[in-house]
Amino acid sequence: MRFDSEKIINAIAHPVFACRRALLVVFALITMLLGYSATHLRVDAGFDKMIPLQHEYMQPFTHYQKVFGGANRVLVAVMQKQGDIYDNPVFLNTLKQVTDEVFFIPGVDRPTVTSLFTPNVRFIEVVEEGFAGGNVIPAGYKGTPEYLETVRKNVLKSGVVGRLVANDFRGALVRAELLELDPSSGKRLDYQAVAKRLEDIRSKYQHDGIDVHIIGFSKAVGDITDGARGVLVFFLLAFIITSVLLYFYSGSRKLTLLALVCALLPVVWLLGLLPLMGFGIDPMSILVPFLIFSIGVSHAVQMTNVWKHGTVLGADSLQASRNAFNKLLLPGSVALLANALGFLVIMHIKIDVVRELGITASLGVLLMIITNKMVLPILLSYTRLSAADLKRAHAGVSRFDFLWKRLAQFAQPRPAMAVLFVSAVLLGAGAWKARDMKTGDLGKGIPELHDNSRYNLDNAAIVDHFSIGVDGIVGSGADLQRTGRLHQLWDHGYDRPV
Repeated sequence: MRFDSEKIINAIAHPVFACRRALLVVFALITMLLGYSATHLRVDAGFDKMIPLQHEYMQPFTHYQKVFGGANRVLVAVMQKQGDIYDNPVFLNTLKQVTDEVFFIPGVDRPTVTSLFTPNVRFIEVVEEGFAGGNVIPAGYKGTPEYLETVRKNVLKSGVVGRLVANDFRGALVRAELLELDPSSGKRLDYQAVAKRLEDIRSKYQHDGIDVHIIGFSKAVGDITDGARGVLVFFLLAFIITSVLLYFYSGSRKLTLLALVCALLPVVWLLGLLPLMGFGIDPMSILVPFLIFSIGVSHAVQMTNVWKHGTVLGADSLQASRNAFNKLLLPGSVALLANALGFLVIMHIKIDVVRELGITASLGVLLMIITNKMVLPILLSYTRLSAADLKRAHAGVSRFDFLWKRLAQFAQPRPAMAVLFVSAVLLGAGAWKARDMKTGDLGKGIPELHDNSRYNLDNAAIVDHFSIGVDGIVGSGADLQRTGRLHQLWDHGYDRPV
């Protein structure tokens, strides 16, 4: 059976334009409802979403996570600007207060809180009678010189230098692990709230003599979210530039406005559907709505341009709109479906945040089939251009004739061979340089933020003063002290990771 695309398109176009007024009311109601739903959209970040939990290398991590603790960790470094921690009793008092503050942050796994003032940091030494030990900070600590000297000796005996105490003895760490679910509410932990509490700790205890440095996934999410709000400024600037270019190209304020509105519609619909589907928006995929807008502008320009050509040739608004619909429905829909399929392919990567990105992007592109291929033609069918607009539109059609004629010359055999030769040279150069491509994170800190961001500066300060790594999922110092416990578990029947 022969596929008659023209017949199918006409069958779709007839009810669309016959019921265009009713459809326009329906689309307006949908926009209002989804716009209201979009106000309930929340930032949805999660540590487990960022790692490939189903990968074979992650199986030991998930299997022994309850024994060794997770990697969703917060590090708060309290640093003196001058002198070491044993010269200043105020420093240790500040460290104790910071430890208490971290302990009571909602979502903190309290047994994992570790600092010089927590009972899980102990020292052991060999004495004449055998072994002796105790807490690094002795009971009844009062901050006198005698107590400070005792603390200094206990720190050296405990082996926490470089892990909890800075190598130059100018600071100390408070460590804590976060739960994925808030135990008080049972909901996913609000990382922005945790980041705000951590920032409150910094502002409360940092002063002229003491610096506070904070890193961890929750703090990174908070900083990325704050930075994402700044992206809105760039989006507004891009929106203005796009508006100017559209007006320069179309010569009509009406066509420019319609193109922008229909490019924003799939964004509004997408943001409204996400809460209804039980999704939030992850800070790592905050740019997806802007991507949808840019694709929407491209397809809206195609539709308005074909409609404009029809009106310049003398067709009325309805006929020009229907002709544009007939010409662009099939190729435009196929192009959008191909885009959606491309985004769906990345869902093969078994990382939840990547899969959510694929779902969000593909859904936004599919919505564009309705907004740009149906809503926009209906709006254009009610659009009337003034004589001045038609004159500018006619001028716009012929304004770039010289450019198209120049570009058409490359379709001739000799210029085409030159283009192919240059392309082959560039392809070879690109393939040669591709050998130097590095995989992974090559910088310090997190690549989502600038090198001079507060988070990355805090990261650099902690790495410089402590003998710990922060660029991978690694065990903490307290974890390393429990490696013997792991062998005991293996000996008692627990599966040994491969």
